[in-house]
Amino acid sequence: METKNIKAFGTEAAEAPLKTLDIKRRAVQAHDVEIEILYCGICHSDLHSARNEWHGTIYPIVPGHEIVGRIVKIGDHVKNFKVGELAGVGCMVDSCRECENCKNDLEQYCDEGSILTFNSPDKHLGGIQTFGGYSESIVVDESFVLHISDKLDLAGVAPLLCAGITTYSPLKHWKVGPGQKVGIVGIGGLGHMGIKLAKAMGAHVVVFTTSLSKTEDAKRLGADEVVLSTDPEQMAKYAKSLNFILDCVSAEHNIDSYLNLLKVDGTLTLVGAPMDPLPVTSFSLILGRRSFAGSAIGGIAETQEMLDFCAEHNITSDIEIIGVNDVNNAYERLLKGDIKYRFVIDMASLK
Repeated sequence: METKNIKAFGTEAAEAPLKTLDIKRRAVQAHDVEIEILYCGICHSDLHSARNEWHGTIYPIVPGHEIVGRIVKIGDHVKNFKVGELAGVGCMVDSCRECENCKNDLEQYCDEGSILTFNSPDKHLGGIQTFGGYSESIVVDESFVLHISDKLDLAGVAPLLCAGITTYSPLKHWKVGPGQKVGIVGIGGLGHMGIKLAKAMGAHVVVFTTSLSKTEDAKRLGADEVVLSTDPEQMAKYAKSLNFILDCVSAEHNIDSYLNLLKVDGTLTLVGAPMDPLPVTSFSLILGRRSFAGSAIGGIAETQEMLDFCAEHNITSDIEIIGVNDVNNAYERLLKGDIKYRFVIDMASLK
């Protein structure tokens, strides 16, 4: 297959800093869309993957799955996109398309495993991995490309393609809406989006944080109430009061203390990804017919729905824009939690 070399930013080893690399992209095929990448968000999974913390990285790796840009070329059979339009690519670039989940617009749960935007086997080029959005451009099948509204700040849209859909999907699935009291645990890249989305869906939003200093910010983002989760007295006041809790914490934490805040038939859904198992006491579940669930990103149709919802409600991520040469420093700051709330790379800096 015909290919072309483009400039990207990635790494060739777990302990090596990210640097400029040359990578190959396939030439545009009949159903492909080529996007000039204008902005790419930085997700914590970029860092985990670049440093092989999940033990599956194949090098070289180019991270990035929060991609927004402008279409520069389309294949002959592309129907839904035009050259010059804004477009986005999230965490997936393909799936088997044949299994039950794929046919139900749940490509994120593809039985064969969806083809991720970076560090997945490249179905088209064979023998190499997919390369992500820290690059000049990307070529993706139109079925996995998303329409982006020009009403919103484009850089602020980028993190919606991971942090936005990761929080929107469970809120939608568990039917969060008016008349419900919803807890959001943790105010980081995911949590700050959870607050904005739950509020826009009409819920009464209660935020739980270990940092008293984040109280004002939580309210600015849309929280109705803020609870210091390290204060047993404050926590006790919310016992059996919540319909749903979205848990955005990736560090070790006490799940039981949150399950006990749920009403009968309430659900706590985990979207954070702690590395170690989280113990749960049986009675925290049994005594309120409560559910402890998990959720990944959404499928392509739901991701488009989320983007349209955000355009309608004027929702973007709170971001700090950086140049590509600041990425290594941004990773170190990410580890310290020194960001409100998402880094986004201005990809013009790669040129």
